[in-house]
Amino acid sequence: MEISQQLTEEFKLRPDHVENILKLLDDGNTIPFIARYRKEMTGAIDDQVLRALNDRYEYLKNLLKRKEEVAAAITEQQKMTEEIQTAINAAQTMTEIEDIYRPYKQKKKTRASVAIEKGLQPLADLILAQETSPYPLASGYIDEEKGVLTVEDAIAGAKDIIAEIVSDNAELRKKLRSLMENHGEMQVKMVKDDEKGTYAMYADYNELIPEIKNHRILAINRGEKEECLRAKIYFNPDIAKRVCCAKFLKSGGNADCVKLIEEAADDGYDRLIQPSIEREVRAILTDRAGEQAIKMFEVNLRPLLMQPPVKGKVTLGLDPGYRTGCKVAVVDETGKVLDTSVIYPVPPKNDIDGAKRIVKALIDKHNVDIISIGNGTASKETEIFVAELLKEITRPVSYAVVNEAGASVYSASPLAVEEFPDYDLTLRSAISIARRLQDPLSELIKIDPKSIGVGQYQHDMDKKRLDAVLGGVLEDCVNSVGVDLNTASFSLLKYVAGLNSGIAKNIVSYREQNGKFSARGELLKVSKLGPKAYEQCAGFLRIPEGKNILDNTAVHPESYGKAEKLLALFGYTDEDVGARKLSELPEKVKRYGEDKAAAECGLDKATMNDIINELIKPGRDIRDSLPQRQLRRDILGIEDLEVGMEVDGTVRNVIDFGAFVDIGVHQDGLVHISEITDRYIKHPSDVLKVGQQVKAVIITLDKGKQRIGLSLKQVKKRAN
Repeated sequence: MEISQQLTEEFKLRPDHVENILKLLDDGNTIPFIARYRKEMTGAIDDQVLRALNDRYEYLKNLLKRKEEVAAAITEQQKMTEEIQTAINAAQTMTEIEDIYRPYKQKKKTRASVAIEKGLQPLADLILAQETSPYPLASGYIDEEKGVLTVEDAIAGAKDIIAEIVSDNAELRKKLRSLMENHGEMQVKMVKDDEKGTYAMYADYNELIPEIKNHRILAINRGEKEECLRAKIYFNPDIAKRVCCAKFLKSGGNADCVKLIEEAADDGYDRLIQPSIEREVRAILTDRAGEQAIKMFEVNLRPLLMQPPVKGKVTLGLDPGYRTGCKVAVVDETGKVLDTSVIYPVPPKNDIDGAKRIVKALIDKHNVDIISIGNGTASKETEIFVAELLKEITRPVSYAVVNEAGASVYSASPLAVEEFPDYDLTLRSAISIARRLQDPLSELIKIDPKSIGVGQYQHDMDKKRLDAVLGGVLEDCVNSVGVDLNTASFSLLKYVAGLNSGIAKNIVSYREQNGKFSARGELLKVSKLGPKAYEQCAGFLRIPEGKNILDNTAVHPESYGKAEKLLALFGYTDEDVGARKLSELPEKVKRYGEDKAAAECGLDKATMNDIINELIKPGRDIRDSLPQRQLRRDILGIEDLEVGMEVDGTVRNVIDFGAFVDIGVHQDGLVHISEITDRYIKHPSDVLKVGQQVKAVIITLDKGKQRIGLSLKQVKKRAN
C-alpha cells in the first residue's frame, strides 16, 4: 500500500490533505508553520495530529527502506521467491521484516551451521519430507573426517538443522509471539530486599500479559535493573510445542520422521524460540509502556509550560533550605534582577526576626507585589514564615508556591553561568523560581524537560524518542504563544519554527550590535537566516513597538497585503488595528459572507478568521484566557486537615493510576483514578491536566506518614 494511502486510512483524513502534508514535510516545512499557516492545505488539523502523522510517516519510510534492503539481500543470495516477496510486501512492522530475513541473515557459528558444514542438510530435508524412514539412508552420511561417526551423529545433526529451520520460520514466530502476548503470564520474584519497600508488591507477583498495566511493566524493569527482582514470561510450553510441530508435520507422514521432527521442534522451541520470543515480547511491552510514559510526560508538560504568566509584578523569589539558608532574589516586572540576599528563618538557625527584617526591607525598597516560593526542601517551613510575615505588613503582597523541579539543574548549567556570571548557583535558583511565576514558559524552556518532574520513569525511557517528543512540546508551546523578538533569550528563540541554536545566537548578537529590531524583515540581515528560515519563523516572532502594527501579531508577512485588503474591504485601515471599533469586524464579515470575503482577499476561511482575531487584539497572549494561578496570603498545615474536609487544589502531576493535587500543604494529595469521576475513564488524563484547579474531599489522612487521599467525585455527590 502506498504510504499516503495508508496514512489516509489510519488518520481518517482526506487523501488530498495527506498528500499536501507529506509534500510540505518533504519540502522542509516545520510542524508549527504547517499547522498555523497552511490550514487550507491540511484541513486545519492541529500540531499534535501533525506530529503523530509525521512520526508514523517516518516509521513507514524506514519500514519501506528496510523492506528494500531485505529484498535486495535475499535476491543477492539468489533465494528470492514470489512467496517471500509477497510476505515482505505484506509486512506491517520491523519485527515482521526481521522474521522474514532471519533465515537468510549471516549467522555466527551455530549447531545447525556446523551440521550443514558436515553435509547433513540433505538428511534434514529428507526427514522434513516425511516420505520414508531416514535411518536406512543415514549411514551414507557417516564421515569420520567431518566428525560424523555414527548414524546417531548424523540424525542428531539433521535434527539441529531442523530445530533452526523451525526457529527461523517467520509465520510460526509471529503466531507464537501473538500467543505469548495474549495468553502469557508475567511471573516476578523478589531476589533482594529493597530497603524502601519500593518493590514489595512484586515480591511474589503473577499477572496475565494482556492485563498488566504499563506503569507496572516499567516498575518491574527498574526492579530487575536494580537487581531486586527477577521476571519471566510463562507460556504453556506444551501448547507452544504443538503449534511448532503442527507447522511442519504432514498428514500420513512417516512415523520415524514425525518423531524426529517433534523432537527437533521441542528442542528448537526450548533452546532457540522461547528465549528469543520472550525477549521480543518483553521489548514490545517495554516499548508500549515507554510510549505511554512519554505520552503522559507530553500531556503533563504542555499545561505546565502554558501556565498563565503573572505579569507586571515585582517578584521576590525564595529558594528554601535548612543549613545553607533560604536564598532570596528580587526581580522587576521584566525579570531583571534587582537584589539578592540569604535568610535563615528555619532550623538549624531559626533566625526568624532577622529574616523578617531583610524581607520587609526588600519589599519596601523594591515595592514587591508577590513572593514565589520553591516547593523543595524546607518549603513548608518557609511558607509558614512568609504567611506570618505578610500579616505584619500593610502592602498587599501575596505568595504562590511554584514547582522548583529542575531549578538546581538549571542553576549549575552553562546557560545559567552565561546568564548570571556574577551570582553563585544557589542565587541563580532563587532567580529562576521568581521568574517561573512571572513567565513559566520562558523560564522552564531553559531546563531539560526530564528534570521538570511531571513524568513517570522518564530516566528509563528511550532518550532519543523522549527528547524528540518533549522537544516537539516545547516547540508547539513556544510558537503558539509567540516570542518577543527584542527581549527573548537565545534559549527561547531556538524553539521558534525554522530556527536552531546557532541562528538564535546570531539573532541575539545582531540585536546587541544593531539595537532592537524595528521590522520582521530585518531578520533577513541576520547571519545564516535565509529565506526558508524566515518563512518558517517570521509569523511567530513579535515586535511590540515595530514600525508595522502587524509585526506584533501572528499574521504572517506573506499575508500582510491580504490583511490590509480585508481591512479596506470593511472600511478600516492599519491605524484601526487593536482599536475598539475593530471588534465589529467579525459580525461585518459574517453579514457580508465569510466565503465571499475570503475569496475577495485571496484567503481561505480558516486563515481569514485567524487574521481577524489578530487584528482585533494584536500582541495577545493565549495564556491570558486560561485559569489564573491561585495566590495566597495564609497557609494550611496537615494538622489542620480532617477527613471529610473540602479543599481547593491544583493538579500537580497526572500519572497512570491517578493524580497528585497541591492543596496548600507541603504534601500533595493523591486522587486515585477510582475517585476522579463516577463514569468510566481509561486514564486520569481523560479528565485532568497539570495546572487544573479542582475541588476535592479528603477521604483518607495519615498525618504520621504525611499521606493524603482525595476524592473529586465525592464533591459532585455533595453538590447533588
